[in-house]
Amino acid sequence: MRGTKPHIRIEREPLGDRPPPAWLSEDAKAEWTRIVPILAERKILTEADLGSLENYCLAMGTVREMEREIQRCGAIQKVYKVDKDGNSCLVSMRKNPAVAIQSEAMNRARLLAAEIGATPVSRSRPSVDEGDDDDGLFDWAGAS
Repeated sequence: MRGTKPHIRIEREPLGDRPPPAWLSEDAKAEWTRIVPILAERKILTEADLGSLENYCLAMGTVREMEREIQRCGAIQKVYKVDKDGNSCLVSMRKNPAVAIQSEAMNRARLLAAEIGATPVSRSRPSVDEGDDDDGLFDWAGAS
């Protein structure tokens, strides 16, 4: 490859703190209120990230809602039958559907958190600095 590398500039206008969308659930709004100031302070929240951020907050809201349901009803639902003498007998047990819903929402939230820079691993990755293009990282050895 000959010549010089093209000057690549990534446009990133970080967004500041902003209120949660009105349509979010109360749990999702609480997560928005918790995470947005952190992302805004790090200057990694951009207009392009808002969809992922909203989905992350929805997933976290679902996790919290399902946790309340699990705490209220238990992780296992038991079905009892009462015999003719009035004794109750355990007929079957099944997993509370809230457990599966919560698990799926946790996985979705984890993946989205990595996308928006809200996990320890994603925070440790090098970020793109608009003004610093001379780090030599992509310079070709022997290019003339």
